[in-house]
Amino acid sequence: MIDFDEEIKKFEPSKEVNEAEEAVYNRDLTDLTDVMIDIMSNR
Repeated sequence: MIDFDEEIKKFEPSKEVNEAEEAVYNRDLTDLTDVMIDIMSNR
């Protein structure tokens, strides 16, 4: 049987996932709220 606790201890995320995560978090992305605030402030 698989010992999930032992398997979790061995887990290491891939480098590609870490790099993608950094790229996403380091970008200042405009979301719908930002767009609505911009539209409302230009009225």
